[in-house]
Amino acid sequence: MTDNLKIYIETYGCQMNEYDSELVRSILSDKGHSLTNTEDDADVVLLNTCAIRENAHTKIYHRLQQLKSLKAKRKYSVTVGIIGCMAQNLRDELLDSHHEVDFIAGPDSYRELPRLIGDNRLGGEKGYALKLSRTETYSGVNPIRSGGVNAWVAVMRGCDNMCTFCVVPYTRGRERSRDAKGIVAEVESLAQAGCKQVTLLGQNVNSYRCQGYDFADLMRMTADVPGVERVRFTSPHPKDFPETLLEVISTHPHVCKHIHLPIQAGSDRLLELMRRTYDVESFKRLVTKMRRLIPGVAISTDIIVGFPTETDAEFGETYSVMEEVRFDFAFIFKYSERKGTYAARKLRDDVSASDKTERIVRLVDLQKRITGEINRQFVGQTLQVLVEERSKKEPGSLLGKTDTFKSTVFAGEGYQIGDLVEVAIERSRGGTLFGRAVGLSGGARRPARVAESIGSGAGETDTDT
Repeated sequence: MTDNLKIYIETYGCQMNEYDSELVRSILSDKGHSLTNTEDDADVVLLNTCAIRENAHTKIYHRLQQLKSLKAKRKYSVTVGIIGCMAQNLRDELLDSHHEVDFIAGPDSYRELPRLIGDNRLGGEKGYALKLSRTETYSGVNPIRSGGVNAWVAVMRGCDNMCTFCVVPYTRGRERSRDAKGIVAEVESLAQAGCKQVTLLGQNVNSYRCQGYDFADLMRMTADVPGVERVRFTSPHPKDFPETLLEVISTHPHVCKHIHLPIQAGSDRLLELMRRTYDVESFKRLVTKMRRLIPGVAISTDIIVGFPTETDAEFGETYSVMEEVRFDFAFIFKYSERKGTYAARKLRDDVSASDKTERIVRLVDLQKRITGEINRQFVGQTLQVLVEERSKKEPGSLLGKTDTFKSTVFAGEGYQIGDLVEVAIERSRGGTLFGRAVGLSGGARRPARVAESIGSGAGETDTDT
């Protein structure tokens, strides 16, 4: 039987994968299948995978060993599918070496999942669907979300930048943008369902172009949707950041004053080797411009340590840039070789594991100090916080984010998930602010039924205290 199967989906990696899993839920539900929150009674287990770093691969291989044992114990058949970027990038390895895998599908092939599942359930066929598309944006597929205060909305797919370390162009294909009116319609439906915040997603969102609209237009249109209190976006590229977009961020009350701006390295030679198309001075000029046009803006970044041929002196340049720019926070990673990239084909991974570890420890320590110094400046101020979840480590408290993406904890009595709360900041610790609520922001609370429905699925945040 291939009708009314129970589908269990696990998602690994970035926000785009989270959104893709919501698309997959919709595609399979439309074919009569049901979704389950546990593998225990699932007929089909799907792992939506990431290919960005080695650690992501390791997690999936470990998970496959567990699923191999699950299949051996089951009294009835369970089908295992690998979908997403790792499937696209490691087809032969997954199908030839992991017999527990029944089929694989890349990010542009999710419409093929009902066929792949049916072929395997009926005839035991190990199938794959890995065609990269220049047109697939999943138009007409309405994501099935699990709830929460924030909703991810993909505005484009793919990437044309071809950074030498990055596998995304090989796993997600070339850039293509969704119809702007379709995006706005999706956001309108989210607002009607009680969603307070949307985050617009793309591998390079400021390359968005569709039917005469650019990303600044799209941000303004999205932020104008009634009921949407906050609009965020990720990730832009420093090479093309138009002043019109900075103006929207600066002037629109519903666009958050936080920009994630990946620098990757503080050495011009390494940036050129990475094909990042900017140098350190132009990056710093852009940061200066952002801070001039958007007072109080928070800027975060990505850093890679141990890129091939990185010297101690060049690492020192990255350290110095971080000291000078003073990012609000940073995601810092060790370089790991990705199959198919230019760096994997042409550059030798010659920085030792011990050097990578030593360098990442130094940068993390530096960033912790800077983040702490920045956050202490907010003590004594009253900030607006959107409540996202209950604090896991502070019983009775709620956790939310400020406009500038600062995690904030406060006593939750009288407030609920989805509220916009004015919080007087009393202290800071590391990357987290602590305070006391002084009232709801902007007047009346949302209807209780909406707050409760949103609260049931809250938990998108990665940070808690």
